[in-house]
Amino acid sequence: MKHHDQTPTPLPAIQAAHVDNNNQPLTTNQGVKIADNQHSLKIGLRGPTALEDFILREKITHFDHERIPERVVHARGSAAHGYFECYKALSELTMAAPFSEDGKCTPVFARFSTVAGERGSADTVRDVRGFAVKFYTDEGNWDLVGNNIPVFFIQDAMKFPDLVHAVKAEPHNAIPQASSAHDTFWDFVSLMPESTHMLLWQMSDRAIPRSYRTMQGFGVHTFRLVNAQGLSVFCKFHWTPMAGTHSLVWDEAAKIIGADPDFHRRDLWEAIAAEAFPEYELGLQIFTEETANSFSFDVLDPTKLVPEELVPITPVGKMVLNRNPDNFFAETEQVAFCTAHVVPGIDFSNDPLLQGRIHSYIDTQISRLGGANFHEIPINKPLAPVHNNQRDGMHRHEIHSGRVNYEPNSLAGGCPFQTAMSGYKSYPEPIAADKVRGSPELFSDHYSQARLFWQSQSPAEQTHIISAFRFELTRVQTLAIRVRVLSLLVNVDGQLAESVAKGLGIAVPPPMPLASTAPIPSYPISPALSLLSHPGTTGIATRQVAILISNGVDHHTVAALAEDLRNSGAVPTLISSRLGNLKTADGSTLDIDTTLEASAPVLYDGMIVIQADEQLKHNIDAIDFVRQQYRHCKPIYAIASDSILAAAGIPSRFSDGTVDPELMVDQETIQADSLTQFKTALAGHRSFEREKNLLTG
Repeated sequence: MKHHDQTPTPLPAIQAAHVDNNNQPLTTNQGVKIADNQHSLKIGLRGPTALEDFILREKITHFDHERIPERVVHARGSAAHGYFECYKALSELTMAAPFSEDGKCTPVFARFSTVAGERGSADTVRDVRGFAVKFYTDEGNWDLVGNNIPVFFIQDAMKFPDLVHAVKAEPHNAIPQASSAHDTFWDFVSLMPESTHMLLWQMSDRAIPRSYRTMQGFGVHTFRLVNAQGLSVFCKFHWTPMAGTHSLVWDEAAKIIGADPDFHRRDLWEAIAAEAFPEYELGLQIFTEETANSFSFDVLDPTKLVPEELVPITPVGKMVLNRNPDNFFAETEQVAFCTAHVVPGIDFSNDPLLQGRIHSYIDTQISRLGGANFHEIPINKPLAPVHNNQRDGMHRHEIHSGRVNYEPNSLAGGCPFQTAMSGYKSYPEPIAADKVRGSPELFSDHYSQARLFWQSQSPAEQTHIISAFRFELTRVQTLAIRVRVLSLLVNVDGQLAESVAKGLGIAVPPPMPLASTAPIPSYPISPALSLLSHPGTTGIATRQVAILISNGVDHHTVAALAEDLRNSGAVPTLISSRLGNLKTADGSTLDIDTTLEASAPVLYDGMIVIQADEQLKHNIDAIDFVRQQYRHCKPIYAIASDSILAAAGIPSRFSDGTVDPELMVDQETIQADSLTQFKTALAGHRSFEREKNLLTG
């Protein structure tokens, strides 16, 4: 459905707080104009600094405190403003404000993040990604705080501190940063069989997305929707990128860490700046409590998903991110997402991990943002008016008049007053049970959905999962931990366990004992669990294309090629052996954007090479550029450049003799069919068939 045009304007609270320093004098924080900002106040030019220099003290004190504690998890983040447009009112399901009218638009702020690394870590590490959206509704703020993976490592919030302690850098030496490839993480998960399903996702390509714009988002937990009549259904939230689901390959991800550690942050910023606005469709899986009771798994278990074959996804709206933040610290860093922030019509289930998050997130923000008044920071301030009797505390911004700060009262006419039927009401779920510590019986099935995920992957994706397990477990120094992990994998798939064990040089151990004697459920393969099921609908828009050229190329050919790509939304970059003007066949020049020395092949989604003087085939950087593009399964279009392909050892056919569909070669000039084939390949998924050549060639 076509979305409304939305002018990317700041939220009112942010707009009111915005400061424009143009043509303004320098002042202190109290508004006192500063005459000299170059020198401290001294007792004589060579004497000691005076304690009374309040300008110096204010400046230094503020500097000393201008960094706040970073998030324990999700410290490394990037964000953007936008809006959510509802396709059709969902009044029969929920009274939540974003879904109350056909075409209703709600301002949003979305933050994407890694989980394990610190604020200064790299973007493309293997990790879960946060996918959090703040809806500024007219009924208050609703935070949908999710991940790019629909399940999690643990079933109960009691284990969350242990999980984070285990995956973070080890405490004795603070190594490694932003990586799960070490003993403490694998020690923990090898003793927590409930983590097995999530481990398959973590070792898959889902953990190394191509960009924030090409990854899915999930609410993870089961939530409740409640309508105006008080009727409730269960719900799972899904964000699907319109650009499709695309990932990196591991060698590429590791190289990007060195080439551009801000790869995802830069991609998101530049796409929005170029008005190639990221879009995500929100879909709901809706089912009744009675339906949930018929499943072979427990919907309150966050290590389980609801297969789309059981409950299809219903598209309900689209999120468009159309404005970059004005200030990273004030917005991206200070934004506070809390699962407890819901609006009428959204309620919680009894998922024990969700129940713990309801407390944890608010408690964390109080620590990070200096107190209980973090909701008054402009990026967190709701559009809905706030009236209550909460007072004082650190960093209080609002000024309340009058002497009444309690309720009920008569001195203020009973205000602010309760809204009774129109206010937030929790769903009156009937509960009659003992107070216990434990988990439901169905929580003890730790392997059936891990097997479902494994069996639903393409052969290439399965190969990547095997390689990821091998890589991570090779970094583990304790043999017993490796063996325990393999014993978990035996319960998922024998071939998976055998392939991982072979790479580790150890025998396949007996399976980990099952936690229950109940039969393990089986599921039909779910194509939606493969990244390849979502190629996207935005074509080659924002795809980065390297055009590698040498002296003597035809000026018209290069210019027409670059123009064609730009007209299709791609971003071409002219690369050669040196910067400056490159001489073309007709004596004119082309401006080179970057050089082989200064660029990296991993930063491009595909490449075109046009060679005229045979220079490139003797350039080791050019040969390496072509090899990496081929190794990372990206489309390559060579024009009059057979020799550099030969020098790089690039075969035109796969090991079974079939032609590589993502390797286009024209002998002299551009052929329309070849260019179309290149752009089709650029818009789609990679040519993973090449990996067989790399393994056997």
